[in-house]
Amino acid sequence: MADFRLRKLCLALDETHHDGGPEATNPRQRAAVLAVVSNPFAGRYEPDLQPAMEDLKPLALTMGKRLIEALGGPDGIDSYGKGALVGLNGELEHGALWHAPGGYGMRALLGESKAIVPSAKKVGAAGTTLDLPLAHINAAYVRSHFDTMTVMVPDGPKPDEIVFALCMAKGPRVHSRMGGLEAHQIKGEDGLR
Repeated sequence: MADFRLRKLCLALDETHHDGGPEATNPRQRAAVLAVVSNPFAGRYEPDLQPAMEDLKPLALTMGKRLIEALGGPDGIDSYGKGALVGLNGELEHGALWHAPGGYGMRALLGESKAIVPSAKKVGAAGTTLDLPLAHINAAYVRSHFDTMTVMVPDGPKPDEIVFALCMAKGPRVHSRMGGLEAHQIKGEDGLR
């Protein structure tokens, strides 16, 4: 069992009322939760990382619940994303540990979500920013929901830590007008359209 000892949780919430144009009828809300944890694989090569994904499932559920609470409940949450920032004594593959627990954790809490959860990961020092990609929860081709939320932890990750992040949002980009598949046109058959 891998020990991902939690050092801190950080929560970021923003609300966009306009982006230079008219006031939005419904301001767009985005929230991200970041967990700074110890990296049990830092400084060494571990050939079999996959079992450690199971150890991260409870953390993903805890973080997902905090996000939903920060956004006032699950109603209206229609986009999500995830990411990981690995400290300098780790490797990029340690961030990939978050793919299954982070994505499936959010999908389990949100219920019927069909689209893949977009992801970003990189290796960096404390204070490095991470752009969390966002996409619609049921149809990856909905252009109005393509976005990123830039997050960071001023004192993390330390060299032997990982920052795991989840992000959710309510509504399309304010002033979205790039055409393509619209949210009301989603068929919900395959997670794409």
